[in-house]
Amino acid sequence: MDSPLWPCCVPFVLVRDCRFAAIDFESAGAARGRTDVPVQVGVAAWSTAEGHGEQFVSYLAANAKITWSARKVHGIRDEDLAGAPTLLSLWPEIRNRLGGSVVVAHGKGTEKRFLRTFPGHGFGPWVDTLLLARAAWPDLADHSLSSLCTVRGLADRIQAALPDRRWHDALFDALASLVLLEDLVKEFDLSARPLDWLVQPDISAWRGQRRAG
Repeated sequence: MDSPLWPCCVPFVLVRDCRFAAIDFESAGAARGRTDVPVQVGVAAWSTAEGHGEQFVSYLAANAKITWSARKVHGIRDEDLAGAPTLLSLWPEIRNRLGGSVVVAHGKGTEKRFLRTFPGHGFGPWVDTLLLARAAWPDLADHSLSSLCTVRGLADRIQAALPDRRWHDALFDALASLVLLEDLVKEFDLSARPLDWLVQPDISAWRGQRRAG
């Protein structure tokens, strides 16, 4: 089914003609007998024509305590969530920022799962920078977002843009995935290529390395 939020009537879309919106969630952490829930969301925008644009970040009300292991990763405390909105109440904000954009995430599974809060939202198509990085640099041992940005010399740029934030902050990671995407587009001269090159990257070389290892 065509997405109501993406102009699917356009049969051939180039990377340079797209607006990309990255989203990242931080969660309360998995615990026995309960479903993981988001506690922070960050969204950032980028296009080849206009560069980096609007940003949004918010803590989210949660019906579960943040686990010790999750807090150790992202540093978010239960008290930080006091008075925070629910994810469902942020529908107008999220729709405005993701609607009509190519949605970006690094390892999109978590983001797609938490966005099920909005049934039939229609966001997409999706670009997964984890898959793109595996296709681009299959020999790298670590394709985590922070490792990739460090290897590519991007980490200082991200930190300079968000000096009061760090890795595993939702906005920091959302921006990092866009900076990495920008780097990939420039490195492999993809701006005049069809968007499909980003949506469906060829990771066969990476898979071959995994099998051989």
